Amino acid sequence: MRRFRVAVALAGAVLASSAVVVFGAPPEASAAPAYQMPFPCGQVWSGQTRSDHSPANAVDLNRANDDGDPVGAAAAGRVSRVANEGSTSYGRWIEIDHGGGLTTRYAHLSVQRVAVGDQVSPGQLIGNVGTTGGSTGPHLHFEERSGTSAVRISFNGSQILYWGTRSYTSHNTCAANNPYTPQAACGSGFQVIDWAALGSAGTTYLLYNGSTNCVATIKSTSIGTASATSAFLEVQGGTRTTDSGSFAYYAGPVKKSAAGKCVRWGGSVGSSSYTSPFEHCG
Repeated sequence: MRRFRVAVALAGAVLASSAVVVFGAPPEASAAPAYQMPFPCGQVWSGQTRSDHSPANAVDLNRANDDGDPVGAAAAGRVSRVANEGSTSYGRWIEIDHGGGLTTRYAHLSVQRVAVGDQVSPGQLIGNVGTTGGSTGPHLHFEERSGTSAVRISFNGSQILYWGTRSYTSHNTCAANNPYTPQAACGSGFQVIDWAALGSAGTTYLLYNGSTNCVATIKSTSIGTASATSAFLEVQGGTRTTDSGSFAYYAGPVKKSAAGKCVRWGGSVGSSSYTSPFEHCG
């Protein structure tokens, strides 16, 4: 499978949003969820904040060739908005209600994968990075909000840099105390392009390195103790390859080249399993 994408430098990108710019001392959220970066475990993203952003406490998140990258929920909640502002403001965007007046917003998406009323778990796939709305290139505009105001953002319990640019590593969907990431399982050069949560048991990931697909299932229960875990990958028109057994940390990697073809992928931990349709074609 090949992915054709355009890298766009966005160090000076400005969001043309209808949201109100927040001046003065920003409000702070109280009793906020343990928000994580809205990206798969282990990914490194550059986050930019600036005082002339709208709203000022939002962050623009970028990395090379990020157009189409998967976006996950920063915390558990209920989808409260799925909207499309066309060529202005947020473009395609999603809001998740985390209770107590606390919400998160995800803007400029190319694809929205949830509907209003959906309950989402931490890290669950909700959309893909894009450049819709008032955007000059692919990136994710992200906000943490309390009531009607955007508040300063924290990832994994730590507030991000205001004002400027800094790199952050995602801990979203990382299995607690599991030392292995999907990148560690698949090897150097692989990047997560899709994933599916297996309840609280683990997560199965699809990765790609420019020529080869890789699937790994990372456990988040019974870590260090051998238990039934699997990962599989199937190229359309070919046979399925599965790594299945009693594993202490993860199943896989299962690797295949799929130039010009679609793939079906998935995995399991215990009784929790996922099987994708044929997708990621090209």
